[in-house]
Amino acid sequence: MNANLPNPLRVVVAEDSPTARRLLVEIIRADPSMEVVGEARDGLEAVELTQRLRPHLVTMDIQMPNMDGLEATKRIMTEVPTPVVVVSTLVERDIQTSMSALRSGALAVLQKLVGPESPDFERESRHLRDTLKAMAAVKVVRHWPERASVPLSRRAPPVGSRARPEVVAIATSTGGPAALHRILSELPKDFPLPILVVQHIALGFAEGMASWLNSATALEVKVASDGETLKPGTVYLAPDDRHLGVVTEGRAHVSNTAPVGGFRPSGTHLFRSVARTYGAGCVALILTGMGQDGLEGLRELRQAGGRVLAQDEATSVVFGMPGVVVAAGLADAVLPLDAIASHLKELLTLKE
Repeated sequence: MNANLPNPLRVVVAEDSPTARRLLVEIIRADPSMEVVGEARDGLEAVELTQRLRPHLVTMDIQMPNMDGLEATKRIMTEVPTPVVVVSTLVERDIQTSMSALRSGALAVLQKLVGPESPDFERESRHLRDTLKAMAAVKVVRHWPERASVPLSRRAPPVGSRARPEVVAIATSTGGPAALHRILSELPKDFPLPILVVQHIALGFAEGMASWLNSATALEVKVASDGETLKPGTVYLAPDDRHLGVVTEGRAHVSNTAPVGGFRPSGTHLFRSVARTYGAGCVALILTGMGQDGLEGLRELRQAGGRVLAQDEATSVVFGMPGVVVAAGLADAVLPLDAIASHLKELLTLKE
């Protein structure tokens, strides 16, 4: 177990189905370093138990009586900020609500496990426990409802004149869905470049995330298909468990080649691919996330003359991915979240 985590790690489980709740509790208790200290049958109980027990982490069902998981997440993040991991079904309605919970401060979304009869049960159970431990280490901040945006005074000026941008490539992980929602919602329908996105997210949620983001922006958001022509004003998300890249003539390339640094899709794979195809015409954006996926790809992209923008520490849920890029001296600009869309638009006004 991470030496920085408390032992035992105290968890509140919120789930209205007794069967599903019992299964999740047993999966968590299978790890001696984790302890379930409370079980909630609805969102109201989840909020009350979190306030009273002060756990290190809450697992949150989405569809519950009295108060659903989205509203409970909002209440927790406002009243007693605590890491929240959504455990959801792959029903479209639940996926959309799960994405909204991520925007409201939840750190991750996982698929509900079907039970010990599944051949992958042990592997999936380990993955769930590992994710809970990783998210429990995140220092969450209070989310005020309808909070005002951060002033733009910290915005960096656009970088100096280079080749005109031809493509935007983005990589992100923990905190990414909310960050993408913010950035994409502020870009106009006539944004003249294609945008390619690698988001680390649990299997089964890519299509739902694309639909959720599509409803928040004037741009078209879709999961990328292999060989399709990249169009301006369109956002292409990497499919579940597939790398996303580009090939000549501006076509998407989706592949199941080996993971890069343990990730598929991988930010490094995307950045290397756009660097080799577009060279100095790349604009790369590294957003909030754990670890250092993307770092090596951005080295190659910078060598090809592309621009690198990084989200700043103050607005990142986790400053891992952007932090290592900034520390390596690869970022042309380090920007607060609310300045990124404006910066992208300004880059497009630069003369060659």
